[in-house]
Amino acid sequence: MLRERKNCICKFYDLVRLFMISGLQVRRVERWVSILKIVHSGVRQSCVMMHSCQIASSMGMNLAQKIKGGGKFVVDSQTAVNKMAGKGGSMYENNGRGSSRAAAWLRNWQLYLLIAPVLGYFIVFHYIPMYGVQIAFKDYIASKGITGSPWVGLKHIERFFDSFYFARILWNTLGIGVYELIAGFPVPIVLALLLHEVRSSKFRRFVQTVTYAPHFLSTVVVVGMLMMFLSPVSGLVNAVIVWLGGQPVAFLTEPSWFKSIYVWSGVWQSMGWSSIIYLAALSGIDPQLHEAAKVDGAGRLKRMWHINLPGIAPTIVVLLILNIGSILGVGFEKVFLMQNSLNMEASDVIATNVYRSGILGAQYSYSAAVGLFNAVVNFVLLLTVNRIARKMGGSSLW
Repeated sequence: MLRERKNCICKFYDLVRLFMISGLQVRRVERWVSILKIVHSGVRQSCVMMHSCQIASSMGMNLAQKIKGGGKFVVDSQTAVNKMAGKGGSMYENNGRGSSRAAAWLRNWQLYLLIAPVLGYFIVFHYIPMYGVQIAFKDYIASKGITGSPWVGLKHIERFFDSFYFARILWNTLGIGVYELIAGFPVPIVLALLLHEVRSSKFRRFVQTVTYAPHFLSTVVVVGMLMMFLSPVSGLVNAVIVWLGGQPVAFLTEPSWFKSIYVWSGVWQSMGWSSIIYLAALSGIDPQLHEAAKVDGAGRLKRMWHINLPGIAPTIVVLLILNIGSILGVGFEKVFLMQNSLNMEASDVIATNVYRSGILGAQYSYSAAVGLFNAVVNFVLLLTVNRIARKMGGSSLW
């Protein structure tokens, strides 16, 4: 059938040439030639489609035979295209060829070279030190080393659970972590949503500069500023309180004020920097959604609620999972710098307890057991929240 169509087309070409030789109108002949080319391209496409259908049917038969026989095969898309185009090549290849893997490595060597320093950092400073975790189950003796120290099982973990300050340490750590999550997590989201709605570029850059700057201050500088502003003698906050008719308050020595000062100073320091990722997610939302909402009469608040928030919801879920996974990982530096003998009741957390027992008291096995307990609890929380998020909304880490 295809050969007959090709013969007809060739005859029609000859007929056109005869018309041109006989002196007919050239424009009409050119018009017929263009029509002929369109018809010829359609016939060629139909031939390719018929050929591809034949290949697909043969692939289905071979697939059934392979499944019936328990074999395995891999279809290479480029080989299939070459075969449909008449270039030949085998449709089926063995799975896991070393040459293809080596070619993939060589083709993307720049990407692997770029990620190599990061992998090296985590391997050297995070994975290799895991060898020393075993001292949590030993009575570590420096002269005998890690391998020569005797095994004691869960002795140090049981000692931590039975200690007098266990409830206080766990409650303070969990309280600060939850407080920081509830107060600090929504603030960058709100800031990013508000900055995204600002039309003046100068004002937006000014606000971003002011909110980003505290992130680059060291923890020592931040705590020093807190001591200056909250001093009961010369602090700015207490000066305002006295001016309003109140009495000076020793904020840094009152246990009831410790968690609030720690959390809200951290929110002030990190809210601008944390909003960057939400601003990046907001920039990826399709502007046509906002234009359609404007046509329907939606204001800024409704568009923010129904377009912007759902658009960044996957990012919010992922960061929420990461924050919950580190809820017991209250930082050591800031707590230690703000801690004193008067607020110890509210400021003693797992990190400072490990410092006192492990570094100052040289109880390395006990401090390693406490740190391991903290890491395991965070890991379990991470897995649990990730599983819940995957079942509820589909957005998760893995």
